[in-house]
Amino acid sequence: MAKDILGKALMDYQSGNYSEDIKTYSSLEEEDIIPVPYLFRDFKKMPPLEQKALKLCKGSILDIGCGAGSHSLYLQKKGFSVTALDQSHGAIETCKLRGIEHTVLKSIKDFKLQKYDTLLMLMNGIGIVGKLKNIDHFLSHLKSLLNPNGQILLDSSDIIYMYDEDEDGGYWIPDDQNYYGEVTFEMEYKGGKSEPLDWLYLDYNTLQRAANANNLTCELVSKGKHFDYLAKLTRIK
Repeated sequence: MAKDILGKALMDYQSGNYSEDIKTYSSLEEEDIIPVPYLFRDFKKMPPLEQKALKLCKGSILDIGCGAGSHSLYLQKKGFSVTALDQSHGAIETCKLRGIEHTVLKSIKDFKLQKYDTLLMLMNGIGIVGKLKNIDHFLSHLKSLLNPNGQILLDSSDIIYMYDEDEDGGYWIPDDQNYYGEVTFEMEYKGGKSEPLDWLYLDYNTLQRAANANNLTCELVSKGKHFDYLAKLTRIK
């Protein structure tokens, strides 16, 4: 994004200048809020799906889209070798200030430095794919970053519930949408607004089909309370 809205909010909170939260506007709902303090939560305040994912982490870990680094910080304190990666300059600076030892300022799509035992993508990290048509290329790239027995841990949500349901149990999906989980959103903070960003919410069955097409197994680890889920992807041997 041209404006590092998220990074500015994180740096403000880290430096004690927190005074407001991030507003979001999406193609599905008019306005929502991202509470900035929530991005700095500790393990006890994380949702069960995130706690489960962190407990499943193994070996060397790449925390993709690390944000404020809360997941990386927890794993580092547990003794793991973890690298926090984000394309937000403010996010990476925040991670450094919080004491995270290994950070990378880069988009995952451009990252090719080394391989890991665990690729971690939480808070709907798969959303950075943007459009469903990009999923094959994205999963192929992730697979190239995995060690032979490595794993990809990600959570997402099936947002079909946000569409109107008819009497037969079907849903009204606009004709101009290729896939109902494709959303465009913007973030606003202290008068600054981001460029529109394509974001993908992926239902589990679609993820599973895409994983299998890219020679990856896909396991449904657990379901959340609101159409969300945690999945584990591994190489098909």
